[in-house]
Amino acid sequence: MSIYDCKIMNISKINDPRGNLSFIESGRPAPFAIRRVYWIYDVPGGEVRGGHAYKKLQEFFVALSGSFDVVLNDGQNTKVVPLNRSYFGLWLPNMIWRRLENFSTNAVCLILASMPYTEDDYFRDFKIFQKAKMGGADDNCR
Repeated sequence: MSIYDCKIMNISKINDPRGNLSFIESGRPAPFAIRRVYWIYDVPGGEVRGGHAYKKLQEFFVALSGSFDVVLNDGQNTKVVPLNRSYFGLWLPNMIWRRLENFSTNAVCLILASMPYTEDDYFRDFKIFQKAKMGGADDNCR
């Protein structure tokens, strides 16, 4: 997978004068069954979250409130994707390094994941991740 496989997807939006409503269902628009949901919030100014990749897990990011940037790297290329609307989500397949930065005040990042948490699925060292992308690292390396 490359950064060019990552996609911004529309989230259903129902307009209503009393307030809009959006929804996500397992498999729509995120192209996987949702097995875990978590969110990041109250990020102090200048802090960065993420800084890892997953061997198997896929994720879907939504800016529920505020804005932030998702910096993607596939081992060779880098791309910055700003998220700032609650009716757009960013799908990340496995084997994509991600870092979240530039959080606005009161930003809330919702993450839907294709698997339950397991530490064994992480790449936390970028050089080991790069080697794995090139086919030169053991899948058990972190």
